[in-house]
Amino acid sequence: MSYHLTTDHGGTEAVIDDNCGLSKFYAIANTLAEELQVKFLTQIDDADSLDWDFQYKENFLTLHYSIFNGVSILPLHLKSAKKQNNAVLELAQFLEERAY
Repeated sequence: MSYHLTTDHGGTEAVIDDNCGLSKFYAIANTLAEELQVKFLTQIDDADSLDWDFQYKENFLTLHYSIFNGVSILPLHLKSAKKQNNAVLELAQFLEERAY
């Protein structure tokens, strides 16, 4: 079950799984790509985190993975974070309905 955090700028970060490995991140990315036709625009892969930016409907979001915090979805731009919150919550609910 996912839970939601509010960032300092009023954005919503939906934590999909806070205790998982890279395989779950890739499974979620694959689900977004195949079932929602999401195309990842930028992929930043660091030693301990991944940030894959994508557009969902009119919203620019980030699929984030951290070895410390697991997988989450959050708004890409902090200034417009409040506008992106509904999209973050919609995707979190969509992913919650799938079993990994």
